[in-house]
Amino acid sequence: MSISSSALIASSSEIESGANIGARVRIGPFCTIAADVEIGDGTIIASHSVINGLTRIGHDNIIGQYSSIGEVNQDLKYANEPTGVVIGDRNRIEKNATIHRGTLQGRGWTTIGNDNCWLNNVHIGHDCLIGHATVIGNNSGLAGHVQLDDGVQVGSLCAVHQFCILGAHAQIADQSGVVQDVPPFVCAFGNHAFPIGFNELTPAFLEAGPHQQQALRALYDMLYHQGIPIEDVKKEAKRLAIKYPSMTFFNTFFSCSTRGIIR
Repeated sequence: MSISSSALIASSSEIESGANIGARVRIGPFCTIAADVEIGDGTIIASHSVINGLTRIGHDNIIGQYSSIGEVNQDLKYANEPTGVVIGDRNRIEKNATIHRGTLQGRGWTTIGNDNCWLNNVHIGHDCLIGHATVIGNNSGLAGHVQLDDGVQVGSLCAVHQFCILGAHAQIADQSGVVQDVPPFVCAFGNHAFPIGFNELTPAFLEAGPHQQQALRALYDMLYHQGIPIEDVKKEAKRLAIKYPSMTFFNTFFSCSTRGIIR
């Protein structure tokens, strides 16, 4: 057990022997931190939160009250194997979050990157893989094995089906149900979610420059306005990637997509 002398822990919270608590960590009242948990420097854990299992939390995160992180997942095959949760740095996770540990049948770990911002009552299922700078609205949930690439925005009251992939900088409108993969930069809405446009407001697009912007829009038009077979779109994305680095978002997405793409 290692608790930094600069950590501030409420007297009503329970820190089990074996936990590692970094410098300047603040843990509010009535929290429980299990023995195998590591919490990095400067992270704030608000009151009544439970952090369990093999959970690794980086530095300068904010985790809201009544959150449950690293708890046993909802996969009926899970038999208490040593799986866990890894959370990066500078994430803001608001109240009542539930983030479940991985499974041996999946990645083994539920993995979350850096600089994400999630509002109240967000659920992250087992084995999810989440990149950097994503946004998830109130009362939205990701089923098991979901992948969110960098910059994805998910609105409030949304549900994402297991094994779905949301490509980089995709945007899902409020109250949507996603059951297939969503390509990069695509805006989607509805239940089941369907494409409604191209996300021109994301910083990755605005900073790309006019020639790359034109190439990205052209690929979107091939997908949704020209009726071109998906295999031909994939070939064009590979060709364009030689000249336009932003096209890597699409190539990475196409190489991972298995559930079919919203059309």
